Amino acid sequence: MNVKKYFVRALHRLQKGPGYTYKELLVWYCDNTNTHGPKRIIKEGPKKKFVWFFLTLLFASLVFWQWGILINTYLSYNVTSSLSIGFKTMKFPAVTVCNANPFKYSEVKPLLKELDRLIEAALERILQPSQGGSVLPLPLNGSDNLSQALDLSLWNQLPLVLIDEHDKDHPVIVDIFETNQTGLGNQTAAPDASNTTSEEKKYKLAVKLCSHEGPGNCIYRNFTSAAQAVTEWYILQSTSILSKVPLQERIRMGYQAEDMILACLYGAEPCNYKNFTQIYHPDHGNCYIFNWGMDEEALNSSNPGAEFGLKLILDISQQDYIPYLSSAAGARLMLHQQRSFPFLKDQGIYAMAGTETSIGVLVDELERMGYPYSDCTMNGSDVPVKNLYSEYNTSYSIQACLRSCFQNRMAEICGCGHYMFPLPEGVNYCNNEDNPGWAYCYSSLRSSVGHRQFCIDSCKETCNDTQYKMTISMADWPSEASEDWIFHILSYERDMSTNVTLDRNGIIKLNIYFQEYNYRTISESAATTIVWLLSSLGGQFGFWMGGSVLCLIEFGEIIIDSLWITVINAISWGKGLKQRRARARYPDAPPTVSELAEAHANPGFQHEDSGAQPAAALPPEPGTPPPNYDSLRVRPAAPGPDGDES
Repeated sequence: MNVKKYFVRALHRLQKGPGYTYKELLVWYCDNTNTHGPKRIIKEGPKKKFVWFFLTLLFASLVFWQWGILINTYLSYNVTSSLSIGFKTMKFPAVTVCNANPFKYSEVKPLLKELDRLIEAALERILQPSQGGSVLPLPLNGSDNLSQALDLSLWNQLPLVLIDEHDKDHPVIVDIFETNQTGLGNQTAAPDASNTTSEEKKYKLAVKLCSHEGPGNCIYRNFTSAAQAVTEWYILQSTSILSKVPLQERIRMGYQAEDMILACLYGAEPCNYKNFTQIYHPDHGNCYIFNWGMDEEALNSSNPGAEFGLKLILDISQQDYIPYLSSAAGARLMLHQQRSFPFLKDQGIYAMAGTETSIGVLVDELERMGYPYSDCTMNGSDVPVKNLYSEYNTSYSIQACLRSCFQNRMAEICGCGHYMFPLPEGVNYCNNEDNPGWAYCYSSLRSSVGHRQFCIDSCKETCNDTQYKMTISMADWPSEASEDWIFHILSYERDMSTNVTLDRNGIIKLNIYFQEYNYRTISESAATTIVWLLSSLGGQFGFWMGGSVLCLIEFGEIIIDSLWITVINAISWGKGLKQRRARARYPDAPPTVSELAEAHANPGFQHEDSGAQPAAALPPEPGTPPPNYDSLRVRPAAPGPDGDES
């Protein structure tokens, strides 16, 4: 009961409102606030009052302007980078080694036999003496024995052509194995990066790429050198051929671990090819990873220095290289984190044959702040691109995301996937027979800025990353004085033969080690925090207005009081509107209680304001009870919320 009385009394006080008018409330605020300026407005004379009003308004505007800048700076979520150096025992990185040549030529030669004959014939025609000063090859004739033995169906799918640009307005295109010469017409020649002048050569070797719509929709990929054109053409053709070969067969045609890894030593512990994990890499064939951490715990390095690292001797068998596919000889290697996929084409380095390559490693750890400070991801779960490299059970990386995005786009646009990337579900690799225009589609997609930007916008960097900085030095190995006995021993250990089967063109020695145990951590931290924001806001308010948090509470109080006065005024206006509508509907004043009682007792009674004639009084029917006038008596008023009668 007491609680009810308390709420009734509180409601009664609220109905009175915090003040009478807005003016009185504003005067009360200026007279009682702790903020400098408003007091002087109401206490000074007219001239000073105007000056203080202007100054208060000016400085209040400055405060709000500074507050806007500070809040905008805070919401921009800028970061600062800090560098710290630590010392600890570190995990030895995963080391991936591959041969620069993906397949043994002796194994893959039956598949590439027709392709090799085509490129040999094409080179013969390109390099033959010119006729009449022309740079174009001599036309074919019936006695050309080479052309009669070639299967030109493979050539016609992706032909090499010569473009004569002596007349830039009407360039002449000649297929190397055709006698007719055609103009460029509506077909497009892709521009190359060189700026040729009138004194330079006026012809270019190009690859003709046509879409599946027909030969009328073609582009020409120009090259400044025939060597580049031949290599690109051979890669496209071999990709189409090898894409139809099963994976296990491709693995068999590559370099096996027991043939490639001749010797291994980690610190003081011997190791062999069984300590490496084999994966198939489309660019380099069979690759082998040491300390990948998939099946067992990653190895720690006991001490820095070359004596405590990984030492390898590799045989790359350069004599079995594919002549038109691999123009570089050596081993491709990469250092990376455990459980991450090695993207050797982007991040790998070459080790040259006949050398001992020493690689000193320094570690940089990157720690980025996540959302909203940067658009990075912890594990790739919030990236809209499906990671096609998840089949290897590896961690997320932006390289995997970009390649997965490209392959997904190619499968969507071209209807097939490129041989160099994993396949989405339900998609097959591209080849010339099933997808005649795949090379045109692939080239257009690869050169499209819009598609590249789409993948860049879709992928995210990892928030935490480890980078290995390498210092590389090389020396000839083995030396002329020691090569005889070294090659004898290595040949005997590999082939159990007393004859020397190895030479310096196929042997590589690697030393990989930590230079020191110092590691650098580059970490991000928020440049602006909520503490910085509050202190900056308070500093600006105190400097320009001499205020504090309590002054803001006072300002909030007057706003609440103003709103409450507005509510009460609105309620009063609503009640007045309701009463005016009632008076408009009933213009005569309602009768009082005494008048109602008199009218009931005296049927002939007429109200003073009524101009109507009294109705004839009807006698009450027999048996009707007399009226009860007690209900018309005026009862005493009940006490109000404050204890007084109302």
